[in-house]
Amino acid sequence: MNTAKQKAILFLVIVSACLIVTSVYLLGASKARNDIHAAGDRQLQIIALDLESVLERYETLPFTLGVNPDVVQVLLQPADRSAIHRLNLTLKLIQQQAKVSAIYLLDREGNTLAASNWDEALTFVGRNFAFRPYFRDAAAGRAGRFYGIGNATGEPGYFIAQPVYANSMHRLAAPVGVIAVKIGLSELEQTWRSSEEPIALADRSGVVFLSNRPDWRYHSMTPLDEPAQRHLAGTLQYAAQTIYPIASLPRSVRAGFGDHVSKPVGRLGWQLMMFPAQARINRAALLSALGAFLVLAATAIGYWAVHQRRRRLEERQQSRKALQQAAEELDRKIAQRTQELLQANQHLESRYAKLQEAEHLLRSTQNELVQAGKLAMLGQMAAGVTHELNQPLAAIRAFADNAVTFLTRGQADKAAENLGHISSASARMGAIIGQLKGFARKSHDTAAAVSTVDLAQSIRASAMLLESEFRRHGVRLDMDIDVSAAVLGDAVRTEQVLINLLRNALDAVENAEQRKVVVSLDRQEKDALVRIRDSGPGIPEDVAQHLFEPFFTTKPSGKGLGLGLAISSSIVQAMNGQLSAHNLPEGGAEFTVRLPLAADQHHEHGGALAHARSHTD
Repeated sequence: MNTAKQKAILFLVIVSACLIVTSVYLLGASKARNDIHAAGDRQLQIIALDLESVLERYETLPFTLGVNPDVVQVLLQPADRSAIHRLNLTLKLIQQQAKVSAIYLLDREGNTLAASNWDEALTFVGRNFAFRPYFRDAAAGRAGRFYGIGNATGEPGYFIAQPVYANSMHRLAAPVGVIAVKIGLSELEQTWRSSEEPIALADRSGVVFLSNRPDWRYHSMTPLDEPAQRHLAGTLQYAAQTIYPIASLPRSVRAGFGDHVSKPVGRLGWQLMMFPAQARINRAALLSALGAFLVLAATAIGYWAVHQRRRRLEERQQSRKALQQAAEELDRKIAQRTQELLQANQHLESRYAKLQEAEHLLRSTQNELVQAGKLAMLGQMAAGVTHELNQPLAAIRAFADNAVTFLTRGQADKAAENLGHISSASARMGAIIGQLKGFARKSHDTAAAVSTVDLAQSIRASAMLLESEFRRHGVRLDMDIDVSAAVLGDAVRTEQVLINLLRNALDAVENAEQRKVVVSLDRQEKDALVRIRDSGPGIPEDVAQHLFEPFFTTKPSGKGLGLGLAISSSIVQAMNGQLSAHNLPEGGAEFTVRLPLAADQHHEHGGALAHARSHTD
């Protein structure tokens, strides 16, 4: 084959390849455009549903407010200042709870009589909004809807209005006023800013009022005609600004404007639009063309490889030899790597054994620390308990002496009465000692010690141990235990937490003018709540952030190690609960123990225990 013919064939191959690559590019661009538009349409569907949800969420709010007795009262008697003030407070409360921009009431002339922003500098009260379309629609007995820039605040929003009738059951008469709600949509705009493609929401005139491109806002998709401009000026929908088309903006600002997908949304003829990036279409088409080029190049290389078959046979022989050497090298490296992995595994097993030993030591140390905390607490209660035991001991001695005297005199009935008193005093001492023994015993470790704990009984037992302490310091202890609450845990450790919190409350009111501690038990859904409130000075701000840290204490030296709250918090967390503290508005502090109820109490509506309200002066 001569050189000229080879050149001609090569030229034809190159031209054919260029035509094929160009065709693939055009087909890829078309497919990419369709795919991107379909994806944009799906994304617009999600955004539209979100927008519809926000708009429909408050659709019934003005209708509901329209049947409020104070609304009708203010419209029928606009001079009733007390009714207006009461309605202002109600509207402000509803506005804060519903998280809307404003709620306000207008009379038949469009004058605002009451508003949720009555106490703000830019209040709606006293302003006339008769020029707004939503007022005219509602005054005519229809639901009014409108989006625009606020005439009073300058902030845009979506307005929903409903007529108010003197008698909500008879709506054939003319409305006596209009109730309106303003909703801010700026949060939607913030959400859209995460999208790379421009997103815009335009009204029926084509004016963009929401967009993730701020410079597009209050510009039109196309130039507006004179009637549309007059309509916007008459309603002050976008204040007094002139609406220019987006195409009039600088090129850098209007980048991305052009081909778009749209979807109708809302009840006012709005259009939600997304502008897919042309660069994505070009990139997808370029990738398709590049793929075609690679296929053609691979075909050419394959054709060239056929003609080089003889040479490649020699190369294959060399490759086989090199492959055999590589396999031998790979086997050697695998054996070496296997040995390294075995050594690493032995090292990990050794470290795991040490970790288990450390965990066992930590658990043992933690249990000893809990026991030490209980014994320290028992030491703090020793004086009160000694005083509590001395009283029945003295009584036993006196009654015993009296019984001997009565028996000597032959007065057996009176001797029996004194023996009964001795039995009661002994029972009292036995109960106190039993509580101390139960509290002082060491709790079991591991999950085997978990059992059902009656919180009401634990509160009473803890209060009994500290009763003499409260009485000796002249502190009143009130208990409000009206419900039953069973949780899973350790009864001894639960009582340790309660006693520690009661001791802290007792210390907090030591220098207070009113010495009082209140313990209450409540149930909240699937949790039991124990609240311990005191009338002390409260928790200082610099102390609150370190309250549950180990060894942090505000007590003087010798009064505590700062472990009580840290241990209590650890015990509550081990029971899948939470221990928290905060100051009360009326003064003092409140500690709250939140524990999950046992499974058999999750579906109860609240079983009533015998009312156990008591106090100690």
